[in-house]
Amino acid sequence: MSLFKRSVVSEITSHAGVVFSTLLIVWLSVLLVRLLGEAANGSIGADVVVGLATFSSITALPIILAVSLFIAVLTTVTRSFRESEMVVWFASGLSLKDWIGPVLRCAVPVSVVIAVLTLVASPWAYRQISEYHQRYEQRSDLSKVSVGQFIETEHGARVFFAEAPENPDDEMGKVIARVIDPEWLSVITANSANIQTEANGDRFLVLNEGRRYDLKPGMPDLRLVDFEKYGVRLESKSDASAAQAVREQAERQIKARPTAQLFKDDTLNAKSQIMWRLALPFAALNLALLAIPLGAVNPRLGRSGDLLIAGLVGLLYMNLINLSRGWIGQDKLPFEVGVWLVHAIFTGLMVFMLWRKLRVRGPRKRAAKA
Repeated sequence: MSLFKRSVVSEITSHAGVVFSTLLIVWLSVLLVRLLGEAANGSIGADVVVGLATFSSITALPIILAVSLFIAVLTTVTRSFRESEMVVWFASGLSLKDWIGPVLRCAVPVSVVIAVLTLVASPWAYRQISEYHQRYEQRSDLSKVSVGQFIETEHGARVFFAEAPENPDDEMGKVIARVIDPEWLSVITANSANIQTEANGDRFLVLNEGRRYDLKPGMPDLRLVDFEKYGVRLESKSDASAAQAVREQAERQIKARPTAQLFKDDTLNAKSQIMWRLALPFAALNLALLAIPLGAVNPRLGRSGDLLIAGLVGLLYMNLINLSRGWIGQDKLPFEVGVWLVHAIFTGLMVFMLWRKLRVRGPRKRAAKA
């Protein structure tokens, strides 16, 4: 390998490592904040935050790798022009098209890794995430109550706090609950609690030896009830929440389905998912090659404008892939066309821009003076 190719490959690899680690840290930070917020709200269990973060990171790796490669090639080409290093290479008989070989040496392995992630690893990770959610959703609201912690259920309509049980036969110790009904605001206290399942399948939280305070907001009505046993039915989710849960579950299922099974399914959702999984490896290659003409800038001009244009081109590429996936899923675009259309457009754009950069323009002729 020539000195030029070795230096280009080494610099692209170095930049890609820095960009990848930075993007991964940012992604993990945002993801952990979101997961910890969901755990605090009772949407997920605190014990599965690390697992969900790990599997969610696997699903995000294809996008992170593609963006890292694009930025690495772009910054390498731009730096060579800014520091007039390309003048030396041009004087040595090289041209901008000689960058294609070294860039492909870096881009092809990354595209292969992205293909493995999208076709094999990501569906497996989505299956693990779906199992986490299914196991947590199968638990009743009251079974999610942790000793020594406040937890909200049914969008804040119920708030519970339970202490550790003193009696081994009790599932919970002292319990305090706030329940908001359409007419009453209730505060319930009890010395212990157990979850009881009836013959018809209804589940109740049975409170032992406690007191209930009821009042109407804005009204002078107040009720005080002492009880030995008091049952609170564990209500099912509302229709809107159930519908949202069904949609999320269906989306997770299609993403978690193995690629071989998607090819057997003759559905629009399966075809759109296949298109997305096949698109990312080709997008990584196209973006890496497109970064060559985008990074060939005039050293005398400002750098912010060229970088902004390059970022917009990359963002447009990924958005068009998402748009094509949606159109295939809605039967607005045939799968046989959508699977290659966006890549062909940007490949043509890359060839055109590279041709413009390689074209040698002759000197302008001045009009002869009379």
